[in-house]
Amino acid sequence: MNPRPAPPADVDRAAAGRAAIRARRARAAIKQDIATRRRTALDAAQVAWADPESPEASLRVTELLASLPSLGPARSARVLDELEISDRKRVGGLGVRQRSKLRDWLVHRQGAAPSRLVVLAGPTAVGKGSVSAYIRENYSDVALSVSATTRKPRPGEVDGVHYYFVNDEEFDRKIAAGELLEWATVHNSYRYGTPRPPIDAALAAGHRVLLEIDLQGARQVREAMPEALLVFLLPPTWEELVRRLIGRGTEPPEEQQRRLDTAKVELAAQDEFDAKVINREVGQAAREVVELMDAPAGAPTSR
Repeated sequence: MNPRPAPPADVDRAAAGRAAIRARRARAAIKQDIATRRRTALDAAQVAWADPESPEASLRVTELLASLPSLGPARSARVLDELEISDRKRVGGLGVRQRSKLRDWLVHRQGAAPSRLVVLAGPTAVGKGSVSAYIRENYSDVALSVSATTRKPRPGEVDGVHYYFVNDEEFDRKIAAGELLEWATVHNSYRYGTPRPPIDAALAAGHRVLLEIDLQGARQVREAMPEALLVFLLPPTWEELVRRLIGRGTEPPEEQQRRLDTAKVELAAQDEFDAKVINREVGQAAREVVELMDAPAGAPTSR
């Protein structure tokens, strides 16, 4: 009988473990670069096909596709079926025919992403702020509109980042010059509005822009920029919206009832919007909003 091979030395196992960690980090960096549009999926695939030892080559095709902004695992699986590629295949291990199919699909997709203004609105407490914050943190290629306001900055707020802080005279000038897509006076006090020039500049540069706003503001934007896509964020159920409103515990009963009455009126306006997204979970709702940004104009927008 042949003796059993000796188990690998501890130093060998440690070295293998470190190599595995480096490989995982390299793949994670590639996927992050694709997700944030610092590089394209096609570029990563071409590197994989040119260098079989590269981290790109070790990526599974499903990982490569899921890294594309707004695609996600479910749609990636459908694309794999269309391309007749197994979800176990690695990019570097594709055959000539499969490489050609994947290359053509990626070329088509990279040229199809439009710039678009998406307006996100919905009833009070539905989670618009949470969804837009998730998009800001996880989709760096999406530009979020910054509002102008006549109120003073609060501690920690930065001009041009949180708001454009202007005085009443400058706000009046913006209104007169047609530089605001929409504006309103809030709580009979300060005025808030959406400057149009930064949005126009971002769209002209090919970026997608998200504007989180209330119902009245969305209607004003529709008048000023009818090509914008208006998305209405819905709660999973009316009971869940009530729970979110009452669960805050920060307002007296009269204010809570006022908010509930307002929410009913706002929910009744949902059919004015081009698309609806249900906020069951913040990350999923954010992904669906970004998917709508990628959809060609005129494509179905039901969610």
